[in-house]
Amino acid sequence: MATDPLKSLQRTFVQLRELIPATPPRVSFEFFPPKTPEMEAALWESIIRLAPLRPSFVSVTYGAGGSTRDRTHHTVKRILAETQLKPAAHLTCVGHSKAEIEAIARDYWEAGVRHIVALRGDATADGKPIPHPSEGYRYADELVAGLKQVADFEISVAAYPETHPEAKSPKADLDHLKRKIDAGASRAISQFFFNGEVFLKFLERARHAGITAPIVPGILPVTNFAQVVRFSKLCGTEVPAWVARAFEGLDNDPRTRQLVAAMIAAEQCRQLRAAGIEDFHFYTLNRADLTFAICHLLGVKAEAAVSS
Repeated sequence: MATDPLKSLQRTFVQLRELIPATPPRVSFEFFPPKTPEMEAALWESIIRLAPLRPSFVSVTYGAGGSTRDRTHHTVKRILAETQLKPAAHLTCVGHSKAEIEAIARDYWEAGVRHIVALRGDATADGKPIPHPSEGYRYADELVAGLKQVADFEISVAAYPETHPEAKSPKADLDHLKRKIDAGASRAISQFFFNGEVFLKFLERARHAGITAPIVPGILPVTNFAQVVRFSKLCGTEVPAWVARAFEGLDNDPRTRQLVAAMIAAEQCRQLRAAGIEDFHFYTLNRADLTFAICHLLGVKAEAAVSS
Protein backbone atom coordinates (compact mmCIF):
# COMPACT_ATOMS: atom_id res chain seq x y z
CA MET A 1 0.00 0.00 0.00
CA ALA A 2 1.33 3.42 -0.94
CA THR A 3 2.29 5.78 1.86
CA ASP A 4 -0.17 8.62 2.41
CA PRO A 5 1.68 11.75 1.20
CA LEU A 6 0.07 13.74 4.02
CA LYS A 7 2.16 11.77 6.51
CA SER A 8 5.31 12.51 4.54
CA LEU A 9 4.58 16.22 4.82
CA GLN A 10 5.39 15.95 8.52
CA ARG A 11 8.93 15.03 7.54
CA THR A 12 9.27 17.65 4.80
CA PHE A 13 11.26 20.31 6.56
CA VAL A 14 13.52 17.80 8.30
CA GLN A 15 14.30 16.23 4.94
CA LEU A 16 14.73 19.60 3.26
CA ARG A 17 17.61 20.33 5.62
CA GLU A 18 19.53 17.68 3.72
CA LEU A 19 18.90 19.55 0.45
CA ILE A 20 19.67 23.11 1.46
CA PRO A 21 23.48 22.74 1.80
CA ALA A 22 23.70 21.04 -1.60
CA THR A 23 24.10 22.87 -4.90
CA PRO A 24 20.76 24.61 -5.42
CA PRO A 25 18.59 23.66 -8.39
CA ARG A 26 17.92 25.93 -11.35
CA VAL A 27 14.52 27.59 -11.32
CA SER A 28 12.30 29.46 -13.76
CA PHE A 29 9.01 31.28 -13.28
CA GLU A 30 5.82 31.76 -15.29
CA PHE A 31 3.71 34.92 -15.22
CA PHE A 32 0.57 35.94 -17.10
CA PRO A 33 0.00 39.35 -18.72
CA PRO A 34 -2.14 41.70 -16.59
CA LYS A 35 -5.57 42.96 -17.62
CA THR A 36 -5.78 46.06 -15.44
CA PRO A 37 -3.39 48.66 -13.96
CA GLU A 38 -3.90 47.05 -10.55
CA MET A 39 -2.99 43.63 -11.91
CA GLU A 40 0.05 45.10 -13.64
CA ALA A 41 1.23 46.59 -10.36
CA ALA A 42 0.79 43.19 -8.68
CA LEU A 43 2.71 41.49 -11.50
CA TRP A 44 5.66 43.84 -11.16
CA GLU A 45 5.71 43.42 -7.41
CA SER A 46 6.04 39.68 -8.04
CA ILE A 47 8.76 40.14 -10.65
CA ILE A 48 10.75 42.42 -8.35
CA ARG A 49 10.31 39.97 -5.47
CA LEU A 50 11.49 36.95 -7.46
CA ALA A 51 14.21 38.54 -9.60
CA PRO A 52 16.91 38.26 -6.89
CA LEU A 53 16.56 34.46 -7.08
CA ARG A 54 18.24 34.71 -10.51
CA PRO A 55 15.95 32.37 -12.45
CA SER A 56 17.17 30.78 -15.66
CA PHE A 57 14.30 32.56 -17.43
CA VAL A 58 10.80 33.89 -16.83
CA SER A 59 7.96 33.11 -19.23
CA VAL A 60 4.85 35.13 -20.06
CA THR A 61 1.70 33.29 -21.15
CA TYR A 62 -0.42 33.84 -24.25
CA GLY A 63 -4.22 33.70 -24.15
CA ALA A 64 -6.37 31.34 -26.19
CA GLY A 65 -6.56 32.45 -29.80
CA GLY A 66 -3.93 35.10 -29.13
CA SER A 67 -6.38 36.99 -26.92
CA THR A 68 -3.58 38.48 -24.81
CA ARG A 69 -1.21 39.09 -27.71
CA ASP A 70 -0.57 42.81 -27.12
CA ARG A 71 -0.36 42.43 -23.34
CA THR A 72 2.04 39.51 -23.68
CA HIS A 73 4.28 41.50 -26.04
CA HIS A 74 4.22 44.54 -23.74
CA THR A 75 5.08 42.48 -20.66
CA VAL A 76 7.89 40.56 -22.35
CA LYS A 77 9.46 43.71 -23.76
CA ARG A 78 9.19 45.54 -20.46
CA ILE A 79 10.92 42.67 -18.64
CA LEU A 80 13.67 42.81 -21.25
CA ALA A 81 14.03 46.58 -21.00
CA GLU A 82 13.72 47.10 -17.25
CA THR A 83 15.24 44.01 -15.63
CA GLN A 84 18.20 41.67 -15.97
CA LEU A 85 15.85 38.71 -16.40
CA LYS A 86 15.70 36.63 -19.57
CA PRO A 87 12.08 36.59 -20.78
CA ALA A 88 10.53 33.75 -22.75
CA ALA A 89 7.44 34.65 -24.77
CA HIS A 90 4.65 32.09 -25.10
CA LEU A 91 3.38 31.75 -28.66
CA THR A 92 0.52 29.56 -29.90
CA CYS A 93 -0.63 28.26 -33.26
CA VAL A 94 -4.27 29.09 -32.61
CA GLY A 95 -5.61 32.19 -34.31
CA HIS A 96 -2.55 32.92 -36.45
CA SER A 97 -1.46 32.27 -40.02
CA LYS A 98 2.13 31.26 -40.71
CA ALA A 99 2.82 34.79 -41.94
CA GLU A 100 1.51 36.26 -38.68
CA ILE A 101 3.62 33.85 -36.63
CA GLU A 102 6.69 34.81 -38.63
CA ALA A 103 6.01 38.52 -38.12
CA ILE A 104 5.52 38.06 -34.35
CA ALA A 105 8.70 35.99 -34.08
CA ARG A 106 10.78 38.49 -36.06
CA ASP A 107 9.48 41.30 -33.89
CA TYR A 108 10.56 39.41 -30.78
CA TRP A 109 13.98 38.64 -32.23
CA GLU A 110 14.58 42.26 -33.21
CA ALA A 111 13.56 43.33 -29.69
CA GLY A 112 16.17 40.98 -28.22
CA VAL A 113 13.92 38.10 -27.15
CA ARG A 114 15.72 34.82 -27.78
CA HIS A 115 13.45 32.28 -26.08
CA ILE A 116 9.97 31.18 -27.19
CA VAL A 117 7.59 28.77 -25.44
CA ALA A 118 5.90 27.17 -28.46
CA LEU A 119 2.42 25.74 -27.90
CA ARG A 120 -0.46 24.57 -30.03
CA GLY A 121 -2.85 26.46 -27.79
CA ASP A 122 -6.42 25.83 -26.72
CA ALA A 123 -9.22 25.33 -29.18
CA THR A 124 -11.20 28.37 -30.23
CA ALA A 125 -14.86 28.91 -29.29
CA ASP A 126 -16.06 26.83 -32.25
CA GLY A 127 -13.98 23.88 -31.05
CA LYS A 128 -11.43 23.98 -33.87
CA PRO A 129 -7.75 24.01 -32.90
CA ILE A 130 -6.94 26.41 -35.77
CA PRO A 131 -9.49 28.61 -37.61
CA HIS A 132 -7.64 28.40 -40.95
CA PRO A 133 -5.65 25.15 -41.14
CA SER A 134 -4.46 25.86 -44.66
CA GLU A 135 -2.81 29.10 -43.52
CA GLY A 136 -1.53 28.15 -40.07
CA TYR A 137 0.38 25.53 -38.16
CA ARG A 138 -1.70 22.60 -36.97
CA TYR A 139 0.50 21.40 -34.13
CA ALA A 140 3.31 22.61 -31.91
CA ASP A 141 5.99 20.55 -33.72
CA GLU A 142 5.18 22.45 -36.93
CA LEU A 143 5.34 25.72 -35.01
CA VAL A 144 8.75 24.80 -33.59
CA ALA A 145 10.10 24.02 -37.06
CA GLY A 146 8.65 27.28 -38.41
CA LEU A 147 10.21 29.35 -35.63
CA LYS A 148 13.59 27.75 -36.26
CA GLN A 149 13.37 28.94 -39.85
CA VAL A 150 12.83 32.51 -38.65
CA ALA A 151 15.78 32.64 -36.25
CA ASP A 152 17.82 30.43 -33.95
CA PHE A 153 15.44 30.74 -30.99
CA GLU A 154 15.79 28.72 -27.84
CA ILE A 155 12.43 26.93 -27.75
CA SER A 156 10.57 25.28 -24.90
CA VAL A 157 7.51 23.08 -25.42
CA ALA A 158 4.87 21.47 -23.21
CA ALA A 159 4.88 17.94 -21.81
CA TYR A 160 2.02 16.11 -20.08
CA PRO A 161 3.02 13.58 -17.37
CA GLU A 162 -0.61 12.43 -17.14
CA THR A 163 -1.15 12.57 -20.93
CA HIS A 164 -2.73 15.40 -22.92
CA PRO A 165 -6.54 15.20 -22.69
CA GLU A 166 -6.85 15.05 -26.50
CA ALA A 167 -4.14 12.42 -27.05
CA LYS A 168 -5.25 9.02 -28.36
CA SER A 169 -2.94 7.26 -25.91
CA PRO A 170 0.06 7.90 -23.65
CA LYS A 171 2.30 6.53 -26.40
CA ALA A 172 0.79 8.86 -29.00
CA ASP A 173 1.35 11.77 -26.62
CA LEU A 174 5.00 10.80 -26.15
CA ASP A 175 5.42 10.44 -29.92
CA HIS A 176 4.14 13.98 -30.33
CA LEU A 177 6.55 15.26 -27.68
CA LYS A 178 9.43 13.59 -29.50
CA ARG A 179 8.39 15.28 -32.75
CA LYS A 180 8.50 18.65 -31.00
CA ILE A 181 11.99 17.97 -29.66
CA ASP A 182 13.19 16.62 -33.00
CA ALA A 183 11.85 19.76 -34.70
CA GLY A 184 14.27 21.86 -32.65
CA ALA A 185 12.92 22.39 -29.13
CA SER A 186 15.56 22.75 -26.41
CA ARG A 187 13.48 21.47 -23.50
CA ALA A 188 10.00 20.49 -22.40
CA ILE A 189 8.19 22.00 -19.42
CA SER A 190 5.61 19.76 -17.83
CA GLN A 191 2.02 20.49 -16.99
CA PHE A 192 1.59 20.77 -13.23
CA PHE A 193 0.99 17.61 -11.22
CA PHE A 194 0.76 16.58 -7.57
CA ASN A 195 2.18 13.06 -7.55
CA GLY A 196 5.95 13.11 -7.96
CA GLU A 197 6.02 9.43 -8.88
CA VAL A 198 3.82 10.21 -11.88
CA PHE A 199 6.39 12.68 -13.20
CA LEU A 200 9.34 10.36 -12.57
CA LYS A 201 7.63 7.46 -14.35
CA PHE A 202 6.77 9.78 -17.25
CA LEU A 203 10.40 10.89 -17.42
CA GLU A 204 11.52 7.27 -17.53
CA ARG A 205 9.08 6.48 -20.35
CA ALA A 206 10.26 9.55 -22.26
CA ARG A 207 13.88 8.45 -22.01
CA HIS A 208 12.96 4.97 -23.23
CA ALA A 209 11.18 6.62 -26.18
CA GLY A 210 14.42 8.32 -27.17
CA ILE A 211 13.67 11.78 -25.79
CA THR A 212 16.95 13.06 -24.38
CA ALA A 213 16.17 16.78 -23.99
CA PRO A 214 15.58 18.14 -20.47
CA ILE A 215 12.03 17.74 -19.17
CA VAL A 216 11.43 20.29 -16.44
CA PRO A 217 8.71 19.63 -13.85
CA GLY A 218 6.07 22.34 -13.61
CA ILE A 219 5.21 23.14 -10.00
CA LEU A 220 1.98 24.91 -9.06
CA PRO A 221 1.85 26.22 -5.48
CA VAL A 222 -1.84 26.06 -4.57
CA THR A 223 -3.29 29.39 -3.46
CA ASN A 224 -6.92 28.67 -4.40
CA PHE A 225 -7.89 25.00 -4.21
CA ALA A 226 -11.20 25.36 -6.06
CA GLN A 227 -9.43 27.14 -8.91
CA VAL A 228 -6.80 24.41 -9.12
CA VAL A 229 -9.53 21.77 -9.33
CA ARG A 230 -10.99 23.62 -12.34
CA PHE A 231 -7.57 23.91 -13.97
CA SER A 232 -6.94 20.22 -13.39
CA LYS A 233 -10.14 19.13 -15.10
CA LEU A 234 -9.19 21.11 -18.20
CA CYS A 235 -5.68 19.73 -18.50
CA GLY A 236 -6.18 16.16 -17.28
CA THR A 237 -4.25 16.48 -14.02
CA GLU A 238 -5.35 14.27 -11.14
CA VAL A 239 -5.98 15.97 -7.82
CA PRO A 240 -5.31 13.19 -5.31
CA ALA A 241 -7.67 12.71 -2.38
CA TRP A 242 -4.88 13.55 0.05
CA VAL A 243 -4.54 17.02 -1.52
CA ALA A 244 -8.28 17.62 -1.12
CA ARG A 245 -8.06 16.51 2.51
CA ALA A 246 -5.13 18.84 3.12
CA PHE A 247 -7.21 21.86 2.07
CA GLU A 248 -10.50 20.70 3.57
CA GLY A 249 -12.06 23.33 5.84
CA LEU A 250 -9.64 26.08 4.83
CA ASP A 251 -11.85 28.04 2.42
CA ASN A 252 -11.97 30.99 4.81
CA ASP A 253 -8.48 30.59 6.25
CA PRO A 254 -6.01 31.92 3.66
CA ARG A 255 -3.06 32.04 6.06
CA THR A 256 -3.28 28.33 6.84
CA ARG A 257 -3.88 27.59 3.15
CA GLN A 258 -0.58 29.28 2.37
CA LEU A 259 1.27 27.15 4.91
CA VAL A 260 -0.30 23.93 3.63
CA ALA A 261 0.41 24.92 0.02
CA ALA A 262 4.06 25.60 0.85
CA MET A 263 4.43 22.23 2.54
CA ILE A 264 2.84 20.33 -0.34
CA ALA A 265 4.95 22.04 -3.01
CA ALA A 266 8.10 21.72 -0.91
CA GLU A 267 7.47 18.00 -0.49
CA GLN A 268 7.00 17.64 -4.25
CA CYS A 269 10.29 19.38 -4.89
CA ARG A 270 12.06 17.39 -2.17
CA GLN A 271 10.96 14.11 -3.72
CA LEU A 272 12.01 15.17 -7.21
CA ARG A 273 15.29 16.67 -6.00
CA ALA A 274 16.12 13.41 -4.23
CA ALA A 275 15.55 11.65 -7.58
CA GLY A 276 18.11 13.90 -9.27
CA ILE A 277 15.93 16.62 -10.76
CA GLU A 278 17.97 19.81 -11.19
CA ASP A 279 15.42 22.21 -12.71
CA PHE A 280 12.01 23.42 -11.56
CA HIS A 281 9.51 25.68 -13.34
CA PHE A 282 7.04 27.46 -11.05
CA TYR A 283 3.59 28.58 -12.16
CA THR A 284 3.43 31.69 -9.99
CA LEU A 285 -0.06 32.96 -10.94
CA ASN A 286 1.60 36.39 -10.49
CA ARG A 287 1.95 35.75 -6.75
CA ALA A 288 5.49 35.62 -5.46
CA ASP A 289 5.53 34.73 -1.77
CA LEU A 290 4.86 30.99 -1.97
CA THR A 291 7.31 30.47 -4.82
CA PHE A 292 9.95 32.56 -3.05
CA ALA A 293 9.58 30.52 0.15
CA ILE A 294 9.79 27.17 -1.66
CA CYS A 295 12.86 28.26 -3.60
CA HIS A 296 14.49 29.40 -0.35
CA LEU A 297 13.88 25.97 1.19
CA LEU A 298 15.49 24.37 -1.86
CA GLY A 299 18.61 26.47 -1.35
CA VAL A 300 17.85 29.04 -4.04
CA LYS A 301 18.68 32.17 -2.08
CA ALA A 302 18.11 35.79 -3.01
CA GLU A 303 21.15 37.49 -4.51
CA ALA A 304 21.37 40.09 -1.76
CA ALA A 305 21.22 37.39 0.90
CA VAL A 306 23.99 35.42 -0.80
CA SER A 307 26.32 38.42 -1.00
CA SER A 308 25.70 39.66 2.55
